[in-house]
Amino acid sequence: MMKPVVLIPARMASTRLPGKPLADIGGEPMIVQVWRRATEAGVGPVVVATDDERVAAAVEAAGGRAVMTRADHQSGSDRIFEALGRVDPGGAYDVVVNVQGDLPTIEKAAVRACLAPLDDAEVDIATLATPIVRAQEKDDPNVVKAVGAEIAPRRLRALYFTRARAPWGDGPLLHHIGLYAYRRAALARFVALPPSPLERRERLEQLRALEAGMRIDIAVVDTPPLGVDTPEDLERARAMLATRING
Repeated sequence: MMKPVVLIPARMASTRLPGKPLADIGGEPMIVQVWRRATEAGVGPVVVATDDERVAAAVEAAGGRAVMTRADHQSGSDRIFEALGRVDPGGAYDVVVNVQGDLPTIEKAAVRACLAPLDDAEVDIATLATPIVRAQEKDDPNVVKAVGAEIAPRRLRALYFTRARAPWGDGPLLHHIGLYAYRRAALARFVALPPSPLERRERLEQLRALEAGMRIDIAVVDTPPLGVDTPEDLERARAMLATRING
């Protein structure tokens, strides 16, 4: 029986959208919207990990919990590992769900789906992907493609992740969604590893795990969440959440 904790890394130092976690969406800061979506999933306690007191204050004002972490982390996985040690030093939680702090439209079903591959004891890390339906995304390097071997309906064992169009030839392409569920021991191993050659080349952190022989399984979901990286993304997220609220 898994006992998950959900951690949301959030930092203010965004170059394309300064102050991103506190950007207003539907009358609340974006980080609060992400916290709400993760809480609605009901998989475990939800904690925001941040290096900025303003982010922590916004979360706590909404009734959530935040923990302060160092400002010099190179990645979200490093930040959540530090946060895990602060939130749960005794090791009560054996699974860590990493929900990115810029996914305000993430659906609760997607958060739950990310846990399912960990029912297999051989899986170290679980993540999500969704079919690419927009033609322009197939060659877009900002849309990361997941390549895997199908092991069950809507379930793959990850073989590779890339910014290139892959696999070659006719057939569907999968857009990787950067939401992860780690076994606690797998997260500890992962953050202790140095950046790998393919990770550096593709600028994709998950390749470090694959190069080290760790197993990543992918659950395929229907609806991709919108990652907010630009002012245009922010406007789309506002419209999407307004539709949900008013619909």
